[in-house]
Amino acid sequence: MDEKFNSPKGFGQILDLTFSLSKNKFRDFFMILLIFMGPIYLLQALIQLIFGVGFFREVGGSGPWYEQVASSFGETEVNMGANLGTGFVGFMSYFLFPVASAAILLAVNHIRKNEEYTIGSVIKQAFSRYWPMLGSTMLFSLFVFGLVFFPILIITLVSVLGAVALPALGIILAIILFLGFAVGIGYLLTRWSFYFGSVVLGEGSPGYTRSWRLTRKRTWALIGLYIVFFLIITSISVAIELTFGLFLGNSVLLSLITSVATIFTTLILSVGYAVMYLDLKIRHDADDLKDMIEDYNVK
Repeated sequence: MDEKFNSPKGFGQILDLTFSLSKNKFRDFFMILLIFMGPIYLLQALIQLIFGVGFFREVGGSGPWYEQVASSFGETEVNMGANLGTGFVGFMSYFLFPVASAAILLAVNHIRKNEEYTIGSVIKQAFSRYWPMLGSTMLFSLFVFGLVFFPILIITLVSVLGAVALPALGIILAIILFLGFAVGIGYLLTRWSFYFGSVVLGEGSPGYTRSWRLTRKRTWALIGLYIVFFLIITSISVAIELTFGLFLGNSVLLSLITSVATIFTTLILSVGYAVMYLDLKIRHDADDLKDMIEDYNVK
């Protein structure tokens, strides 16, 4: 077993290992994601071109260049092409992108065991778990929908009723309920989110029970890691979109650049998830071993 994986890791160590693997195995991980995400993003660009989005820069009317760039984002025809392209990517990504993340998880697991692997072999392994993976992901999506929809409904009703009695009361109730639900939803989704690793590695499907056990005593640290990854990914995405958007406007080239950035940020998140799951697995296996030793000593 690789020395970097053979003991439980702290918050900083998980981040350090994530970025170390992302750097050292960048070519392998990027190629895996490019195989699944690249063709879809190219089709998105073609859809935008068909609906009249300019390749280099779509400008709208005369005036200073920054006004032209800003107006390009408001063009109805352009937005139609962009929305269709985004909708297409969203639909296809739901069915294909998890396979790429699964292949990265399998590759990281091979690295953990000091086993040789190829890009083709881990992709083939990922596809062998496709249907359990898809079924569990669909069920998880229903959980997410329910956990988001009903709190929004409750917050809206309570806020409206509170505002009828006293406007300030409605605002205060809305804030309190929002914060409470946000923490509760984040907690539950974190406890269930590692179902994916369980399904991919064949350790249980749909994997929610195992995920709940694995995350015991580590939930808040995991939430913190998710927040850090979210901030890193958001910062990279926003910086790239704002920087290139100033010069390219709502263009196909901007879409392609942001797509490459998305592949890069997805790589970081996928590797981070794999490291987090394997760390939980080591911790859980160690705890199980301790329990067995304690039971043996008692006997």
